[in-house]
Amino acid sequence: MTGKTGREHESDHASAPHRTERPFRRAFRTAASVVAALTLLLGWFTAAGSAAYAQDSGASATTAGKAVEVRGGSVIYSNAGTRCTVGFNARSGATYYGLVSGRCAQGATNWYADATLSVFVGTTAGSSFPVNDYALIRYTTSTAVTFPGEVTLGGSGVQDITGAANPSIGQSLCHVGRTTGVRCGTVNGVNVTVNYPEGVVSGLFRSNICSEPGDVGGPAFSGGTALGIIVASSGNCSSGGTTFYQPVVEWLAVYGLSLY
Repeated sequence: MTGKTGREHESDHASAPHRTERPFRRAFRTAASVVAALTLLLGWFTAAGSAAYAQDSGASATTAGKAVEVRGGSVIYSNAGTRCTVGFNARSGATYYGLVSGRCAQGATNWYADATLSVFVGTTAGSSFPVNDYALIRYTTSTAVTFPGEVTLGGSGVQDITGAANPSIGQSLCHVGRTTGVRCGTVNGVNVTVNYPEGVVSGLFRSNICSEPGDVGGPAFSGGTALGIIVASSGNCSSGGTTFYQPVVEWLAVYGLSLY
């Protein structure tokens, strides 16, 4: 699986953010500007490729008469031949949604719980990339699929997610990557900007946790509180690295959603 490269920097000026729905960007400006090469974890978008983390199969395995479960950390597959990790599940009233990377969801309309595209889960309801890196999958009501509000931790169970918050420097967090599984560390940067080949994505945050190709879209959380999803990284888990995330709070506000 191949990665792609981009550039990142942290803002060092106090000008107002260009989008009013990012209130937390006004705080946390760094004193220096840093430009470094990124390894964007995007080589896993095509449905072909080696299996890695246990959730690569998509939703929880089905058994006769049992509904498929799609939760945070599950992989879903599109009619465009891509696969994306669900960061978190959210809802508005009785309608349920999955939060995924905006770049991953580009060009996709219909989504399925399995690589053979036989278990339909929903359709793309909104997407923003670049500027942001998030998309929304509207789940369909079906007795064949359920959408728990928790995050899978692979072989170590699940983490219930009950709310969302903006990250703060020094805050502890964990993330779940399809390739690397559960890893934990601390937030060490906010209001970070990443320059993708397609354009700039700003308002991200950063941790000292490493990531590998295939981890994009994985959920990042502090206890039962959702913080964001993995969108990029620098370095690797052999020599050390950092990970960049799309925050969740703005995302939920834009679409009028809540976690459960």
